[in-house]
Amino acid sequence: MTNSVPEFRDCDLLFVIGSNTTEAHPVIAMEMKRALHRGARLFVADPRAIWLTQMAEQHLQHRPGSDVWLINALVHTVIAEQLYDRDYVANYTENFEELANLVKDYAPEQAEAITGVPAEQIRQLARAYATTKKAAIFYTLGITEHTHGTDNVFALANLVAITGHLGVRSAGLNPLRGQNNVQGAGDMGAHPDNLPGVQKVADAAVRARFETEWGVALPTERGLNLNEIMHGIEAGDIRGLFVMGEDILVSEPNVARLEHGLNQLEFVVLQEIFPSETARFAHVVLPAACFAEKDGTFTNTDRRVQRVRRAVAPPGQARPDWQILVDLARACGYPMPDYAAPAAIWAEMTRQSPKLAGISHERLDRDGGLQWPCPTPDHPGTPTLHVGGPMRGKVLLHAVKYRPSAEPPTPEYPLVLSTGRVLYHYNAGNQTRRDRGPNLKFSTNFVEISRRDARDLGVADGELVRVTSRRGQVEVPTLISSRVRPGLVWMPMHNFATATRTNLLTLDEGDPITGTAEYKVCAVRIERIAAT
Repeated sequence: MTNSVPEFRDCDLLFVIGSNTTEAHPVIAMEMKRALHRGARLFVADPRAIWLTQMAEQHLQHRPGSDVWLINALVHTVIAEQLYDRDYVANYTENFEELANLVKDYAPEQAEAITGVPAEQIRQLARAYATTKKAAIFYTLGITEHTHGTDNVFALANLVAITGHLGVRSAGLNPLRGQNNVQGAGDMGAHPDNLPGVQKVADAAVRARFETEWGVALPTERGLNLNEIMHGIEAGDIRGLFVMGEDILVSEPNVARLEHGLNQLEFVVLQEIFPSETARFAHVVLPAACFAEKDGTFTNTDRRVQRVRRAVAPPGQARPDWQILVDLARACGYPMPDYAAPAAIWAEMTRQSPKLAGISHERLDRDGGLQWPCPTPDHPGTPTLHVGGPMRGKVLLHAVKYRPSAEPPTPEYPLVLSTGRVLYHYNAGNQTRRDRGPNLKFSTNFVEISRRDARDLGVADGELVRVTSRRGQVEVPTLISSRVRPGLVWMPMHNFATATRTNLLTLDEGDPITGTAEYKVCAVRIERIAAT
């Protein structure tokens, strides 16, 4: 995220694309609402109507998977109408001419035919965004959970850069993290191609520093991403699996195939706070402490590192994750240091991580949250990235072409399924579905369907139907709604019951760069159960 959550209340224009912010990120949505109350303009691009579309000046209801066409049409308009920041483009970007030549073929009229968004709506958004200084873009899984998710992000970055919105307070490009401390986990190296401090495994100088710190030789190549791991299990290339804090049999796509793969594994270890679907396949379960039962840090979506302090003792044999991992490393033969507390682990990491070197537990206890980059103990942290110019010197513009989604609708599977979250449940639901309050709001899975499609299928609101994809089927009640356009159906990803898991249906084809699966577009059909 290039900017900070407190800046959003001062935005003059907000462009939200692929983010149901009020339900998935309600705290950030409050800052958006503050901006709207002081007169900010809001534009929302989403195949489904959400709460924010009620407040938006425009809802660009594009077809699922057509994001690159829509964004390239915005870039086309900005360049064709000479609305781009000439000085910024000249001084701080590369490959502008290549991008300009590409988007000549993405005029709003052609985009309308692909996206379903009227050409004039596209032009109005492009003009408003390009001519407003404090204009911010927000996106999340609706942009990234595609086989072309990286292309979607590149296209948005192009739009931000050519309009000079980088390094500007209350502007920039702001991905919203899907779970708390996802940013922190990535910063600590929980990523197949990164070492701690967001440093590349492939960088020999970085590896050398950590090899000296840890006293071991490190791999020179990146590891497998999550999607590659899942395919490796199914193919029999992976014999054992360590799962930590994730219910993969709810959150991963095509879970029937994954279940088959898990049955073939020789050894599965699960480190968790509650029993889960995945626990059914575990040979060993290591009981972990939850967030309120341990000390450490969380790093939130805007790079802000904050202290977390233990409120209660862990129950039974549950232990903090770091203690479990230290003992496991020692049992495997590596002499892991005898860390006194999480502060010592953090200090070890920051010694080799320039972006985080100025942050310590002691300083966080004294000063509160700090945002990286924070290279020295007297550095104030960095609320806004790229002030005074891009951190890499120049923004590398990517001329990305539209690529269709991997599984378009067909006569046999005529509807497009997209998935997402509801306000009352969190991620896989392994925590929230145990509580009475959230379950009073949502206790069963459902499929949201347009009035026209429901009429064509002859189904009533609340009627039990069978939703089938090429990978599996579930039986769930309908929710007939005006929020989804005809041809699109929508289901929440949270686990309400084993037999109705939405990810029995979803496609496990991944983005070629990140491996992120295409949860937002898969072909399904819906049938009345009573009629079969």
